[in-house]
Amino acid sequence: MNNLMAPRDMFGKTIVEIGQHNENIFVLSGDLGGATKVNDFGKAFPERFVNTGIAEQNMVSMAAGLERMGYIPIVSTFCCFAPGRTYDQIRQSVAYSNANVKIMSTHPGLAIGMDGAIHQSLDDLALMRALPNFTVLAPSDEIETKKAIEWAINHKGPVYIRVGRKECEKYFNENWEIEIGKSYELKEGKDITLIAHGAIVPFMMKAAHELAKEDIDARVISFPFIKPVDKEAIIKAAKETKGIVTGEDHFLNGGLFSIVSEVVCHNAPCKVRGIGVNDTFGESGAPEDLYKKYGLTVENIIKEVKNILGV
Repeated sequence: MNNLMAPRDMFGKTIVEIGQHNENIFVLSGDLGGATKVNDFGKAFPERFVNTGIAEQNMVSMAAGLERMGYIPIVSTFCCFAPGRTYDQIRQSVAYSNANVKIMSTHPGLAIGMDGAIHQSLDDLALMRALPNFTVLAPSDEIETKKAIEWAINHKGPVYIRVGRKECEKYFNENWEIEIGKSYELKEGKDITLIAHGAIVPFMMKAAHELAKEDIDARVISFPFIKPVDKEAIIKAAKETKGIVTGEDHFLNGGLFSIVSEVVCHNAPCKVRGIGVNDTFGESGAPEDLYKKYGLTVENIIKEVKNILGV
């Protein structure tokens, strides 16, 4: 029996739980409460919930105003709309003033599938990590998502969380606690390091399993904090293994591949390869087919590992 929960379902469940003991939580929905799972919060706490309609820019501006009234606003919509349609409001009204606003966007990357290229947010992390004052996360499984949300509510300052659409394997347990700016080693390894966030973490684990059959020992790291970055873990991987392969449902430009490359370039040069979308828009299709078309596969991870190792 599959008892896994999609990160977006955990998002909806977690904010209801937090809302029961924190009366400062105020949720704003961009008319997508069914898909983003915030409608349950609206039913439980209608006095602290507003569906702003398809007016995402106004939604962010309202959140900035609510923060000045003492609330902890949670802005909720798809990743393609926040930050895609709201970047100016986020930059001017939230980031610049270091406002205590939480932006929790769902349906990232190619995983939104049939909704097509205009809904496939492949640049949200690149946009958000460029903004001063923001903390940016892309958790993987349901527990990492729950802990990221709980951490964000307790953190004073603006936070962006990229929440996955589909359920994935669970790598963390309820007793585990997230720590700002830290990554998490899911599997030890001495030959190569695989680093990923979100939906691509299971791909890395499967690739490591397949590589082990050929006596290639791969380290796997879940990388939920896009900003601040766990530089120590990247430098350690660069020094202790023969190279790094990154994986992300995002453009290679500005995402995890760029982050890791920046860190090793300045601190411990090593070979780095990236699995992600390479400077092109997606198209409509089933997520699994799109992952295959754009190269986000276990087979390509293994191929890049062997390219680095020369085997």
